[in-house]
Amino acid sequence: MEDGLKPTGDRKLDQAVRQWLQYDRNPKTSSLVKHMVKDGAVEALKKCFSSRMEFGTAGLRAAMGPGVSCMNDLTIIQTTQGFCRYLEQSFGNLKERGVVIGYDARAHPPSGGSSKRFARLAAAVFISQGVPVHLFSEITPTPFVPFTVSHLGLCAGIMVTASHNPKQDNGYKVYWENGAQIVSPHDAGISKAIEENLEPWPESWNTEEALKTPLLKDPYQDITTQYFQAIQRHCHHREINKNSQVKIVHTSVHGVGHTFVQSAFEAFDLHPPYPVEEQKDPDPEFPTVKYPNPEEGKGVLTLSFALAEREGASVVLANDPDADRLAIAEKQESGQWRVFSGNELGALLGWWLFHCWREQNSDAAAVKSIYMLASTVSSKILRAIALKEGFHFEETLTGFKWMGNRAKDLLDQGKSVLFAFEEAIGRHTHKLVLSPCLNRRLTEIKTSECLCFICYGHCGQGDHLGGALRFEALEGVYSHTIKI
Repeated sequence: MEDGLKPTGDRKLDQAVRQWLQYDRNPKTSSLVKHMVKDGAVEALKKCFSSRMEFGTAGLRAAMGPGVSCMNDLTIIQTTQGFCRYLEQSFGNLKERGVVIGYDARAHPPSGGSSKRFARLAAAVFISQGVPVHLFSEITPTPFVPFTVSHLGLCAGIMVTASHNPKQDNGYKVYWENGAQIVSPHDAGISKAIEENLEPWPESWNTEEALKTPLLKDPYQDITTQYFQAIQRHCHHREINKNSQVKIVHTSVHGVGHTFVQSAFEAFDLHPPYPVEEQKDPDPEFPTVKYPNPEEGKGVLTLSFALAEREGASVVLANDPDADRLAIAEKQESGQWRVFSGNELGALLGWWLFHCWREQNSDAAAVKSIYMLASTVSSKILRAIALKEGFHFEETLTGFKWMGNRAKDLLDQGKSVLFAFEEAIGRHTHKLVLSPCLNRRLTEIKTSECLCFICYGHCGQGDHLGGALRFEALEGVYSHTIKI
């Protein structure tokens, strides 16, 4: 092999390593590979080079490090080159409409990889082909990317994040022009295009030049303003919010959510939540938790519960690191904390949205155009509510990509999709995901923080019925309709 490196004894592996060293310009990852070869670490090399990350409907997700099986500068470039070519084949006006790219705060110093670095490389790839790029200048929550796709009428969006995965991981989520994550056959088409574009194009590494071109725009200020203006239109009980005495604790679990959650509360005239200081700021090391996943429940919420006890708060909210999932816990009369499941939250939010819709719509026949969605792995309670109240319920395959795309189909038919949820503490709403400027363009927002907050705040304060009791009441009203 080149650079005086000795062969490993595996011809296919040696070929993969040679090609890597030929293509890679990141000194840290190329150095890691060279050291593995020199040390005779064949098994470690095989782990890095035996199989390329598979691009699926969820994009990519893997550990950061060297080799084709990991997230790094070169695999980001290769993936983006393939995605760019596929978009060129799919959209004749790609160079007029462009794409958006966002990122979280993840970083991996040993390999020199970070979400921000990967986002800039992806931008450089598109710009090298004359495609306009809306690259966020700061870390953003995942929902901002699909919202931007819809709001600006773009062809696609990329979010560099590994969501709630362990700290060493990163990911590459892809959104189509309808604001939903891709479904088949797009994944196969993109994967094929990646394999056909493995050699970096001449300007793909040139992030410095890409940052200077007029093809690059920063949507941060405009999208932040537009997003929080959009959600204010769905604040149904502003006066109750202003007078609410409910105290709430919020943790962003070392992710991006703090600033945006504070803004969401302000948009709804709610008193700001108490932030968990130890977890408030983005930190790629996630030092206070084993896994930064609010689905883990009480193990992730220990610091939140302690702060709630000190401040006399009765509600805890927890976002995952890219702020597209939301967990909620409520203090019970016994003094114990109840962490709501995704199914329980889906029931509460679905019921609440229909309740608000019915208050504002006197035409009894209009309910026939209302839809709610849930995936097959989720509770059937929305179906039970739909049967009793007269609106439509549909079940989709597992994953928000399926609900997002089905919701878009229904919207195009003139229907109204009030709500969709999955048991993995994710949800989106028709009202918040529609761009105020672009009719019928869907943006999949899994966690509409402000909507969850106002719903819960009203249920807990406005009629003096807390979340746990409210869920039990819903079960009592609707459980006879269908097994939930």
